[in-house]
Amino acid sequence: MKACTAWGMYPQIECRHFKFNKEAPLKQIIGDQSSLIPYGNGRSYGDSALSENIVDVRPKDYFIDFDEESGLLHVQAGVLLSEILETFVPRGWFLKVTPGTKLITVGGAIASDVHGKNHHVEGCFSECVEEFDIMLTDGEIVTCTKEDTPDLWKATCGGQGLTGVTLEAKLTLKRINSQYIDQTTIKTKNLKETFEAFEEYSHMPYSVAWIDCLAKGNEIGKCLLMVGNFRDDGKLDYKLKPQKSIPFNFPSFALNNWSVRAFNWLYYGKVKEKVSKQRVDIDTFFYPLDAIGHWNRIYGKKGFTQYQFILPKETSYKGLEEILTAISKSGKGSFLAVLKLYGKANENWLSFPMEGYSLALDFKIEKGVFELLDRLDKIVLKHKGRIYLTKDVRVSKTTFEQGYPNIDKFRQFRQENKMAEKFQSLQSKRVGI
Repeated sequence: MKACTAWGMYPQIECRHFKFNKEAPLKQIIGDQSSLIPYGNGRSYGDSALSENIVDVRPKDYFIDFDEESGLLHVQAGVLLSEILETFVPRGWFLKVTPGTKLITVGGAIASDVHGKNHHVEGCFSECVEEFDIMLTDGEIVTCTKEDTPDLWKATCGGQGLTGVTLEAKLTLKRINSQYIDQTTIKTKNLKETFEAFEEYSHMPYSVAWIDCLAKGNEIGKCLLMVGNFRDDGKLDYKLKPQKSIPFNFPSFALNNWSVRAFNWLYYGKVKEKVSKQRVDIDTFFYPLDAIGHWNRIYGKKGFTQYQFILPKETSYKGLEEILTAISKSGKGSFLAVLKLYGKANENWLSFPMEGYSLALDFKIEKGVFELLDRLDKIVLKHKGRIYLTKDVRVSKTTFEQGYPNIDKFRQFRQENKMAEKFQSLQSKRVGI
């Protein structure tokens, strides 16, 4: 047994850690253990990949094949998105869908059905996956496609690793001709202007906003909206940048109401014009936090949780206004508050996105924070929204169920295929999936 945690550093548990590099040992591991969960690079924020027994897929990290004509890439599930970028951006290819960190595995991207700054255009990660191989409860390896095994597909993409261990995947990359993005930054004064800006620039393929969640009164919802698209200048000399790392956990008092307010004031104030243009590279635009190693340590040794919810488009404005007001009054703001626009939902049973707006906020684990999040849950449900499981560490079974109308299909599929007894996490036990 050894200490095990996720990126939020909460909770910290003892677990047995299993590794494999061939299918036969994995089949043996699955057969021998009463329950287990696949574990990638440990970048999910909550407890979706925590269990008494975890199976590390990182050793399965080989590139298998690539078709230069179609952009179809065949990789093992332990390959990191950063490794794909390092190899293929110089050759003129990029991920069709990428989340805000490149330090996750392909298997983890499928399990979370991750999304990015272009969901309104490209959808979730599963939209660029052609097929994947997965080992099930009895050790059988199934090649899963949307057409041939639709229920397994719908359960696995976004299913938090609860259907089996993904081994390989084929995904389609997109052509690019630059490692640089033409970025436009729009500075808004309140939530009304923020929504108007998102709609005005909805034709742009990539968009994301930093929002000041501690603003009050007429300034609630003010933001910096960044939209962009790839340049066409032939500059593809992409290399991974060295990280500057935070060497130790910050003292708990370092991150407080005053320090967050100061950061928000400085960050918002650095942009002087209402509309400005910049040229930024891939890492700056898509993965700004990856530049800082162990940035999770700024929250202190007790860790943090990210609260990410999404609301349907028709209720997004009123819901966000109500939630931002509640956060501002609480004083427990987040300097990492990200607002995004989403397109239509897919058919995967536990996939998070729907057409509307999502907000993601980080909260230090401290007295009163879970009570605040419970209050926010009620507002989310009131406006017909849902919580993102990959970021969650505390949502109740009742709250979770109300946000996911296909939960019974997922549960039934797991029971019928004897997955519920074998693949379990702290999260799956908490929310009853």
